[in-house]
Amino acid sequence: MNSQHLTIKELTKSVEGKITPRMVRHYHHIGLLPTPERSPGNYRLYTISDVQRLKQIVALKQQGFQLKHIRQLLSAEEGAIASDSLLVQLQQQYQFIIQQLAQLRQTALALEGMLGQDSECQTQRAAQKNFNINELEQFWQQFDITTHGHPEAFEESLKRLLPDLSRRSEIEVDLLSKLVLASGDVSLVQFVQKSQGAIAAARHALQAGSEVVGDVPAVVHSLDQTRLAGLGCSTTTLIDDPHITSAVEAERAFWQQPQWQERLQQVPEGAILAIGFAPSVLMFACELIESGQLQPALVIGMPVGFSHAPAAKRRLMRSGVPYLTVRGSLGGGLLAAVALNALADSLIEKPDCHCYLNEKQ
Repeated sequence: MNSQHLTIKELTKSVEGKITPRMVRHYHHIGLLPTPERSPGNYRLYTISDVQRLKQIVALKQQGFQLKHIRQLLSAEEGAIASDSLLVQLQQQYQFIIQQLAQLRQTALALEGMLGQDSECQTQRAAQKNFNINELEQFWQQFDITTHGHPEAFEESLKRLLPDLSRRSEIEVDLLSKLVLASGDVSLVQFVQKSQGAIAAARHALQAGSEVVGDVPAVVHSLDQTRLAGLGCSTTTLIDDPHITSAVEAERAFWQQPQWQERLQQVPEGAILAIGFAPSVLMFACELIESGQLQPALVIGMPVGFSHAPAAKRRLMRSGVPYLTVRGSLGGGLLAAVALNALADSLIEKPDCHCYLNEKQ
């Protein structure tokens, strides 16, 4: 057998056993994998290109794509990915998944309403006499009636709702908790990504009084100016236009007015970038980082958007600089500012804490 060829078992082993030989044969049958060569003994023989294609299939399956869509997405036919029929099918699948997510979110909201109740709420509710669950609204009124007499105990609620974070450092848990409270979405924890050493890089930069650059005024206005000033850190707005109030406007301004791109090139070495609006700002920053023209201490990359933002975040994660981001389209200026404020606050409150030194991505 040619040493450059793989058997079907070796092929499946190359994707860590996520696909069985039987599934490979099915992929041949439906045209998802090309028909392989045969050895003199009639064994299927596979090449490196077959391995690459199978890895793409596995990755797309894990993303939830159906096999018929994967076949079209991987088609070598020019323009196949943009065919009207495929886009309609993907749109239908997307709407179906969104409906499922909405139903699951309704269930999650109900569970949060119960699990998020602090002990004082539970005590007061236990004292209620007339409990009636004939109607859903009446059911929830029994919970709501106990909330007006005291402030909400956020920490107590988070202990019940957050996933197990025992392997995370104390500083990271504080950061994640504040991001959850800012977004109102506990599932956000699953999407937050940071590079190894990101917290250490942030603390070193803040201790050194690094400049903090936000992409738009809304981000800079949300930063804790008092704490940052106490650390000796100045703040600067990249797209310094007070009329910018949305990601759409920020994106348009960055493309149409070259001075903002030039200004990004002038960001000093060791600065902290907090990007929460425009995906193109993060994309261009990554381009400058890759060419050695920009050397930030940390990039908090949380722009919003449905195609450019996820792509920019993936590029950030490959850039090699310390980063903090939220995968996909999630993010926003408030979250970018909250992340930096949390890091500054933890440095001031616990300057001698070193729990983050053993952190992993």
